[in-house]
Amino acid sequence: MSNPQQLRYSKEHEWLSPATDGVATVGITAHAADALGDVVYVELPAVGAAVTAGETCGELESTKSVSDLYSPVTGEITEVNQDVVDDPALVNSAPFEGGWLFKVRLDSEPADLLSADEYSAFTAG
Repeated sequence: MSNPQQLRYSKEHEWLSPATDGVATVGITAHAADALGDVVYVELPAVGAAVTAGETCGELESTKSVSDLYSPVTGEITEVNQDVVDDPALVNSAPFEGGWLFKVRLDSEPADLLSADEYSAFTAG
């Protein structure tokens, strides 16, 4: 699965959509979903919670391991994807669509995220 060009990527394997009215969507990449294996539990930050770029804000549990979820940006959580909490397998089956994790109102534009091509090169290494 290729990385959508319109998204930006963190080195912790999260993706960020372009912001609409200051709010962006966050999920994990197909690369991360594949590495995790079958996701069986998702813990997301609460709506209204403040998140900080590069800091832990939740976790993903798979049949193989438990992994921290990092926020790629600083801001306030405006929405969480209840569908993913109810059906964590969405993270594996549709990481860039129905498997998104949360929406965040950005405090500022993220500076250190990668383009799709840069992320592909990063994960190929």
